[in-house]
Amino acid sequence: MTAPALPHAAGYADLTPDEVLAALDAVGFYGDGRILQLNSYENRVFQVMLEDGSSVVTKFYRPGRWSHAQIVEEHQFARELEAAEVPVVAPLALQARSPAVELLPQPGPATLALLRAASGTHRFSVSPRRAGRAPELEDDSVLRRLGGFIGRLHAVGSQQRFAHRRSLHAPNDARTAIDQLQAGGFVAENQQAAWDDVCEGVLDCIDTAWSALEPAALRLHGDCHPGNLLWRDEGAHVVDLDDSCMGPAVQDLWMLLSGDAEAMAHQLRQLLMGYQPFMAFDRRQLRLIEPLRLLRMIRHNAWVAQRWQDPAFPTAFPDFGTSGWWGQQVLQLREQLRIAHEMPTLDTLV
Repeated sequence: MTAPALPHAAGYADLTPDEVLAALDAVGFYGDGRILQLNSYENRVFQVMLEDGSSVVTKFYRPGRWSHAQIVEEHQFARELEAAEVPVVAPLALQARSPAVELLPQPGPATLALLRAASGTHRFSVSPRRAGRAPELEDDSVLRRLGGFIGRLHAVGSQQRFAHRRSLHAPNDARTAIDQLQAGGFVAENQQAAWDDVCEGVLDCIDTAWSALEPAALRLHGDCHPGNLLWRDEGAHVVDLDDSCMGPAVQDLWMLLSGDAEAMAHQLRQLLMGYQPFMAFDRRQLRLIEPLRLLRMIRHNAWVAQRWQDPAFPTAFPDFGTSGWWGQQVLQLREQLRIAHEMPTLDTLV
């Protein structure tokens, strides 16, 4: 990997268990010493057992990703959903019990704190622990209940707009990702021409679909793939709104789909059967599904590039930056472009 180094927040990767426990002690959650780091590339997330036998999950936010105002706005959205009885795990109210922490001011109870520790200053929140399993997407009844869950989330999300969090705009987001990869020199030289060519096709596909619709935006989950939905007998719930944003409603539906056009059309019928009693849906947005898939593929590469100085990323993506990596990305994007051009638009099938 020969790309230049990107800015990296010193100390974030070196956050210690003692600092995690000290942070919780400082806001009134007293751990018994048992701590488990949970899987998360973007943030540092820990499950901590407390002295009273219960457990909580604490999240330490990656420096520089979101502003304080953006995180607070995410928390307020979660608490708004919780108040409307949408099953989202909202952050707990915090109380400062040590000068080592500072609570950030916000409307209502404080849910975001700053910890001053040897490794640096870290922002963190605390949430109840909620268990669950992956939803069984081949079960029509599960799809209908997932649709109802997302419809309820969108009904609340439509009541006002985010003031600080990002807005999903596929043409702009794709260009930003491509420019970041170009500026950082991440694309292998012998794959640059092929990469530029396929990116031109991607941008044309996304631009055409977006400009034909200019979809309405509402507050979304933003990254609603099966791994971010936990299923219990009573239905789905989410424990993280870290990617919540303004965007078209279809963004929270398309990542639950798989297979050919007929299979996805069937899945969509089930999802919308649950969704539409709670929220109207503009079926023209179904034409954005394949362009949004292209956007996600492009942005994934930019995300890895942005995080390359985090020690976890070279380990997780050892081939990133090599000729083989970029050759594979080009092939996958070309295949997705073919699908986007040849697949019947799902609004004609659902």
